[in-house]
Amino acid sequence: MDWDKLKSFHAAAETGSLTAAGQRLSISQSAVSRQIAALESHLGVSLFQRHARGLVLTDAGHTLHRSTVEMSIAAQGASAALRDQQDVAQGRLTVSAPVAFGSTWLIPRLGKFMDQHSELRIDLRLDDGEAYDLLKLEAECAIRLWAADKADLIQRKLGTVGTSLYATPAYLSQHGALNSPADLDAHQIISYGAIASPIDQMSFAQRVGRDDNEPRKATISVNNVPAMLRAVEAGLGIADLPDYMAGAVPNLKKVLPDHRGPEFDLYFVYPSDLKRSKRVSAFRDFLTKEIEAFRIANK
Repeated sequence: MDWDKLKSFHAAAETGSLTAAGQRLSISQSAVSRQIAALESHLGVSLFQRHARGLVLTDAGHTLHRSTVEMSIAAQGASAALRDQQDVAQGRLTVSAPVAFGSTWLIPRLGKFMDQHSELRIDLRLDDGEAYDLLKLEAECAIRLWAADKADLIQRKLGTVGTSLYATPAYLSQHGALNSPADLDAHQIISYGAIASPIDQMSFAQRVGRDDNEPRKATISVNNVPAMLRAVEAGLGIADLPDYMAGAVPNLKKVLPDHRGPEFDLYFVYPSDLKRSKRVSAFRDFLTKEIEAFRIANK
């Protein structure tokens, strides 16, 4: 079977859309449609049912898709292996990271990494859920706030992220200082939105001091930690924020400092197939050094 036709089929099966498949492959929608039609004609079966809501795989389509998933992983693995046969780390490295850590801590340091590794390009994908499958090489390495649970993944603990309650002095002046967790009952709470991820523990402002009662109602709920920081900066209430983020904002004050929020262990995770990757090793070593320097500077 023609690999180009299989790639068009695989992209359409993954995205559920001819348009999205064309965008993924950098070809036109009509080209994708022709490739799939030719493949169906060659195989003598229908691979998709066409609906208004998009493409739905037939039984034959599901069977073929299982094979193209394996083929895609093998092709990406071969491409990664070839890139890592060079004498120096070069080419593209796809990295997944949490939104807050990636956007506020990592991005300002990437320039230094690129200066050290001028032949490497970083494809940074920020997401607070486990959206990118490392074993399928949807990302080649990840920075995560939870430990890996698959045997084929290698992980290294990078450090621990602490959190605390924060507000602006202007907000506290208007709404009153806090002396105990019970005082939070009379304040506006900014919480992390109800998304299924380890970061949903950052609803500490709703829970602290409420062990035997329902959590406090949030005035604002946001499923993005940088947006929570901006809401606190705007004087909209009190939120639990990573200390490394809040410490860089001069107009924030730590609230109830004796009551710390949850801590998150930070891990660098990558597939065991890439354990000899020069690109992954270069990025891992850079992260390790930068996080250690940051830890020492913020003791």
